[in-house]
Amino acid sequence: MYETNDDVVVRADLPGVDHKDIEVTLTDNALIIKGESKYEKEIEDKNIYRRERSYGQFARTLPISRKVRSDQARAGFMNGMLEVVIHKAAEAKEKTYKLDIH
Repeated sequence: MYETNDDVVVRADLPGVDHKDIEVTLTDNALIIKGESKYEKEIEDKNIYRRERSYGQFARTLPISRKVRSDQARAGFMNGMLEVVIHKAAEAKEKTYKLDIH
């Protein structure tokens, strides 16, 4: 999770998770990522038979300390990487003022 001047950006590595198994919820003060990992791989080699399984649900809640524009947030998922971009509200953007020295 990091900030730019205009956005709060969250990136999460979710290898082996299908985008249909991910739920992203944004509240006034938190981003909630829930999902389910379903992985099954079978390998047959000569006299050896091996089966691997990995299943499980996960949930992460990330607090957001800035005021954000929830209605302008967007999420994308590609190659096992979830990226959520949340626009900051105008009053949350850092303002810089140059002061005159007298």
